Amino acid sequence: MLSYGLWFSPYSRSDRNGPNPLGLLLTVILAPIAATIIQLAISRTREFSADAGSAKITGNPRALARALQRLDATARQIPLNANPAFEPLLITNAFSGQFMSNLFSSHPSTEARVQALLRLEEEGIRERGLGIGY
Repeated sequence: MLSYGLWFSPYSRSDRNGPNPLGLLLTVILAPIAATIIQLAISRTREFSADAGSAKITGNPRALARALQRLDATARQIPLNANPAFEPLLITNAFSGQFMSNLFSSHPSTEARVQALLRLEEEGIRERGLGIGY
């Protein structure tokens, strides 16, 4: 990773200017944080895709939305006192309420997932009204 930091740091081939130590330090510190944020954003996108696929298979996005709401309500009633590294294995975001939870969570908020499922239901109703299968 350090070698990649050298590619993007201001570096000149002349003997007078060496690599910028501040730029190198910032790259070493910020690159893993940026990689984590991107990885978690991809995970949240996959959650939305999984919800959409489930809605298409079952044909009932509203029932899936209600199930997510029940899971979320149960998770709020019985808080999980576990290692946050365990969160990607869960269905809902059990560790919400922490600082910048949206950016560093592996799951989108339940409200956002429910809204996406209800939008899918509306689109399905419009498509069925036009004679297009759901």
